[in-house]
Amino acid sequence: MAALVAVGAVCRIGLGEVALPVPVPLYGVLIKVGLTETLTFVSGFVFGPALGFLSGALIIVISDLFMMPGFWTPFIAAIIGIFGLGGAAVRRLAAKPSILALGASMGVLTVLSEFLQNAWIALFFNAPIAPILLAGVPSLVTALVNNIILLPTVGLRVIKLIQEATTRPSVPEIGASTPSNVGD
Repeated sequence: MAALVAVGAVCRIGLGEVALPVPVPLYGVLIKVGLTETLTFVSGFVFGPALGFLSGALIIVISDLFMMPGFWTPFIAAIIGIFGLGGAAVRRLAAKPSILALGASMGVLTVLSEFLQNAWIALFFNAPIAPILLAGVPSLVTALVNNIILLPTVGLRVIKLIQEATTRPSVPEIGASTPSNVGD
């Protein structure tokens, strides 16, 4: 899990550095490109709901410490953590979900996440929600495209690698042929 958090935070920080100098509307689009939601979903799928949620929250908190921490950080961290809960729920429903099911799951989670983030902004700034949601459409589209592409491609490979690493015996069996006892 720690490796997923580290990779997610580093990717988010790197993309944040690219996005920060651009105008605000474009920042909201560029920051949605990355592995944050995908790795959070993967963590939930492989390690369960608690560690999945924690992975997403930590990616946001750690990366914000290096970028722009603010009053929004805990709320965004909790919202991204929902992807970890979603990954665990999908795993519970189907141990080997189809690519279509994974894409649909990420689509639903992305729409929920973007709605919650925009609703939080509207609530916090006491602004009407409709214009905030409308202004968030480019960000939503970018997040949807990003997440629906990355989970079935990168995410599935990471899930398989983790599952192989955790099911493969790490210590050779006694009496097994190893380079040190071959020919004895």
